[in-house]
Amino acid sequence: MSNGDKNPISGSGEVTAAEKVENAFDPQAFLKTVTQRPGVYQMLNVNGDTIYVGKAGNLKKRVSSYFQKDPGSAKTRIMVAQIANVELTVTNNEIEALILENNLIKEKRPRYNILLRDDKSYPFVHITTNQEFPRVSYRRGGKKNTGKTIGPYPHAGAVKKSLRYIQKLFKVRQCEDSYFKNRSRPCLQYQINRCTAPCVGLIDEQDYRRDVEMTIKVLEGRTNEVISGLVADMEQASIELQFEKAARLRDQIKDLKSVNQSQYVESGRGNIDVVACYQHSGKSCVQIFFIRNGVSLGNKAFFPATPADSTPEEIVSGFVSQYYLQHQVPDRVVTQYKIDSVELLQQALKLRFGTVVEFAHNVRGEQRRWLESAYENGKVALEARLASRSGMAERQDRLRQLLELDELPNRLECFDISHLSGESTVASCVVFGVEGAIKAEYRRFKISDITPGDDYAAMRQALTRRYTRLIKEQQRIPEVLFIDGGKGQVSIATEVIRDLQLEEEMQIVGVAKGPARRPGEESLLMCRQGREVHMNHDSPALHLIQQIRDEAHRYAVAGHRASRAKVRKKSVLEDIAGLGPKRRKALLTHFGGLQQLKLASEEDLSGVPGISRHLAQQVYDFFHENSS
Repeated sequence: MSNGDKNPISGSGEVTAAEKVENAFDPQAFLKTVTQRPGVYQMLNVNGDTIYVGKAGNLKKRVSSYFQKDPGSAKTRIMVAQIANVELTVTNNEIEALILENNLIKEKRPRYNILLRDDKSYPFVHITTNQEFPRVSYRRGGKKNTGKTIGPYPHAGAVKKSLRYIQKLFKVRQCEDSYFKNRSRPCLQYQINRCTAPCVGLIDEQDYRRDVEMTIKVLEGRTNEVISGLVADMEQASIELQFEKAARLRDQIKDLKSVNQSQYVESGRGNIDVVACYQHSGKSCVQIFFIRNGVSLGNKAFFPATPADSTPEEIVSGFVSQYYLQHQVPDRVVTQYKIDSVELLQQALKLRFGTVVEFAHNVRGEQRRWLESAYENGKVALEARLASRSGMAERQDRLRQLLELDELPNRLECFDISHLSGESTVASCVVFGVEGAIKAEYRRFKISDITPGDDYAAMRQALTRRYTRLIKEQQRIPEVLFIDGGKGQVSIATEVIRDLQLEEEMQIVGVAKGPARRPGEESLLMCRQGREVHMNHDSPALHLIQQIRDEAHRYAVAGHRASRAKVRKKSVLEDIAGLGPKRRKALLTHFGGLQQLKLASEEDLSGVPGISRHLAQQVYDFFHENSS
């Protein structure tokens, strides 16, 4: 690719009004110098900022079209009026021009180009098939040379959903190698029936390998093949009268069929992306559905920055060029509209990735239905985004940026502990969604069997109970977990989440109060990023965190007060077995109150109607043991 042949026409930087007149751009004089070779052109404004980048097979012909009497749409006329300079870069051919155009758009982010804002790498499922007991895990970036990599998936949530299915179906380990190698007894995953504990030899290598092979087949879309094998095993187990094994295989087959039915798309086994665009109120949403080996891996919404008056056709063409020159390509891309210069794009992708991609827009049958579904999903996503520009979702978007999340977090949870000198310890869990607090899903945990006042033990118990249950019941796991406390509480939370193997699914953030405990002075302990953050007091993200933290505190205090009041209203006599309401009343009436009752002897107690000698002994021992 040629990097030379640049032809800047005027200076850049801040200019005065007099300089604007003196250095006014003369398109006719400029066009006489333009070559007819292929290349890329950059339109610059008076400040030297690139406002548009384009490519052309014939630079002279393409650039000249902007300076005709009628350059086209209102958007183009507005852009042309701002041109103070044009820079040209000649390339060897149009394919090089297309690649250079994409790189310049990514670097310069021009105002009048369709801008793809999300250029992050995509997540995969990685299986360490080279190990004795392979691990199934989530990872980002390119494919590794070792092991088996399956994907890409549209977003982290799709990977985590698949991993949860696999963990339930085949119980293949997902823990870190360092954790796996240092186990001396089965972890919590074994106890909740989500792992076969290969770390301590509770499954042999051959059986474990079989589970790994079935895992790979299911992730690759070969679920029917796995089901057929399990059906044969179930029938053989029945013949051999191994009915418990047959029942387990039956349940596994049922779960597999359920998963297969929800993911299966069509009889074809090709890799297909389906791309559609929805526009409203000057904003756009491009929706992609990812289908691999006939299995839907999910979908993802993009919100590109678009110039005013951009048509859906322009947005789809601009988006597809940028997106597929940066990401792994499928065999076929189905689009809502015909792509401009599709042959050129195919050649560029073949040059870059060594594969031929088929582009189609006029489709029927199953693919047409998926295209319509992508459009409807784009409509829903854009309407939700437009509605979220103020209030809760606006603050969540700032929080997303702070925590470096791919998407808006759909579920946030926060824990707090409340007690009075160790009495009636209660832990609270509050839940927030896109629209705010989800009070129906708040939970309190009455903490027991710990040393009074041990906040760390209380936090460990509450988190373990909460997320063990969510895993067992296959309920939604929050993307972000807030802990009201400092490094100690956050350390406990990190241990619990690691033991439950949820560290890839949720991000832990500690909310530590400042020295004076004043609002706005909080520091955030961000575990995944490994840093402590102090935010401005007017930060929308901080306001959301404060709201969630304060709600967790309020809910914990309310629960503690109710628990404490209940205990204090309770008579100590209620703790004596066999002493019902009538007998308690008889004792208090006979002795005139609790203080006199405490001083009574066994003989005095047994003289009360309805109190046997055995019960009198229990009452006497109760007060003596408690006072000793």
